[in-house]
Amino acid sequence: MGDSAEEIERDVAAVGRIDAVPTLLQVLCDITGMRFAAVARVTERTWTACAVHDDISFGLVPGGQLDLNTTLCIEVRESRVPIAIDKASSDPRYCDHHTPRHYQIESYVSVPIIMADGRYFGNLCAIDPLPANVSEPRIVLMFARFAQLIAQHLESDAARTSAQAALLDERATSELREQFIAILGHDLRNPLAAIATSGEVLSRKLTEPDLLAIASRIKRSARRMSALIDDVLDFARARLGNGIGIEIQEIDQLEIYLSAIVRELQDAQPDRDVRSDIHITGRVNCDIGRIQQLASNLLANALTHGSADSPVIFTAATVEDELVLSVSNDGDPIAPDSIDKIFAPFWRRSTAGDRQGLGLGLHICSQIVRAHGGTISVVSSQGTGTIFTARLPIKAFTEGYRSSGLAAAITRNLHS
Repeated sequence: MGDSAEEIERDVAAVGRIDAVPTLLQVLCDITGMRFAAVARVTERTWTACAVHDDISFGLVPGGQLDLNTTLCIEVRESRVPIAIDKASSDPRYCDHHTPRHYQIESYVSVPIIMADGRYFGNLCAIDPLPANVSEPRIVLMFARFAQLIAQHLESDAARTSAQAALLDERATSELREQFIAILGHDLRNPLAAIATSGEVLSRKLTEPDLLAIASRIKRSARRMSALIDDVLDFARARLGNGIGIEIQEIDQLEIYLSAIVRELQDAQPDRDVRSDIHITGRVNCDIGRIQQLASNLLANALTHGSADSPVIFTAATVEDELVLSVSNDGDPIAPDSIDKIFAPFWRRSTAGDRQGLGLGLHICSQIVRAHGGTISVVSSQGTGTIFTARLPIKAFTEGYRSSGLAAAITRNLHS
């Protein structure tokens, strides 16, 4: 606790926020018969009134200061021992002391206000021009108890102020995160769009096979970079915000959207066998873009880690009140001690030869499923291969509802 003007002003305000202080000062005066009481902020160089009860027209108000050398509070600060004087003019120790003479007082009490961590805040004190029986142990103890109570209130106020400041900082940080994510997406996508457009133009105008191959490579690389940017932004939103946001709509003929994803993955890897079995009846409430992203990520993972000479099978069906998506592939199974890590960000299977990507695909899948209020699981063995299964509620949301995973789960429970 320093004694700069700003620090003292802050401490005066802190005492002013304690509603009980005026009552405490009034009680001290009523019980002792003294007519002036104050809470003072006392440092090595300053004495500042924080709260005052004045029935003798002493003339001191909150924020007012006294010459520290004219008070006994400096002695209390140095010794941390209360001082109580009934009648200064006849007191053997204080009859010639400059403080009673300077302020023309007879009775005087000053006790230290010490915080729980040992820091010295100041003094709870009282004075009067007339004598008073204040040196009795019960009176000094009452002052000490009130001083302790004031210290506790100051600590509570400091904790509350710190929490409020932390909340404001967190809100500012959250806004800064959102701005960073938006700027990152915008600044990366603009040059990437130019690259993709250039590749498309070249592929249309060139006829030489070698140059066409280069143009196709540019387009593939642009698509891959776009997918990586999407993964990074989704991860940032999920970890720095409140989860992946979704826009729920009532989707009819969901099988058309899912079939398009299967074809897209098949076209991208024509040498692989991608099979689908889609049977969806009725309408499904979901974020269609996120559902396509979920299917795409699961299929891409299966194509990356599955056996090249075995098919990747994608199934989608409505089963009672759930949409069930499943992707299976043969190949080396996931090690049992890695199953629990499979949806963690930046984690990749050590058995995979192709280590492209950031290791965010399956993590984002889990976040999409969670945002919809569903579940995702994986089983993997040498005999059955690896099967990822996502189960999402069909009617968990109303049209246009934007949800985080927690809200989704709550809504699902309300409808179950």
